[in-house]
Amino acid sequence: MSIANVDPDFATAGAHQSPTPGDSRTVSAAEGYDSWASLYDHVPNPLLAREERHLSPSLSDLRNKSALDLACGTGRWLERLMAQGCAWGIGIDSSLAMLRVAGKKKTIRGQLTRANCESLPFPNATFDLTICSFAVGHITDLGSMVRELGRVMRPGSDVFVSDLHPEAYARGWRVGFRDAGGKAIHIETCPRGANEIANVFCANGFQCQTHEVLYLGEPEKPLFVQAGRSHLFADACNLPAVLFCHFRRIESSDRSRAR
Repeated sequence: MSIANVDPDFATAGAHQSPTPGDSRTVSAAEGYDSWASLYDHVPNPLLAREERHLSPSLSDLRNKSALDLACGTGRWLERLMAQGCAWGIGIDSSLAMLRVAGKKKTIRGQLTRANCESLPFPNATFDLTICSFAVGHITDLGSMVRELGRVMRPGSDVFVSDLHPEAYARGWRVGFRDAGGKAIHIETCPRGANEIANVFCANGFQCQTHEVLYLGEPEKPLFVQAGRSHLFADACNLPAVLFCHFRRIESSDRSRAR
């Protein structure tokens, strides 16, 4: 997913101060992502770039691994996982429009399924790796999602979670884009902090390896320049932009000892 930036016209993975009433509309995640799908891959996206810069070094050896791109959208991470040698991968999303865009990408065609994150259509202990990128803020029942992940992940497997940082949300950054008429479309979001996310994962068979705050930096500056918004870059770098968490699935015996 992406996020509208500091300037409402810079529809990227940043944020903007909410525009005046009447210049914006808030919609459900289902409506928002269906409407956004055709535009999603075609705008600069500094938050996604920052997330990729942080996570990519942890994905250097994917041989013989199976991966799940959870709430995959247009298949951004699934494409990268397959390109980096993942043995098998699949992406799920509830948005048919997003999946149609993803399905046009030949490297992941046939590896996409429409499903709900709270009810995963996979056998137990299927995956070695899951990425859930900028989606937990749209999950109504986070506990159900994490319980399902606990079921389909193998012991010792890794789950990487990123989302818009709640402090950025509190400062007015919003998930959304501009429609063809120029109106800012905000997608309903429930901002969650690191402790809330970690508590749910740790209660359902995972250990928290790390949770970190990511700020935008110089590598993201060209995206602001490309969008003609370089004057916004310095201020954007001063806010916590991305919340990033890494969890590991633990053995049942380890869970018992941890209690």
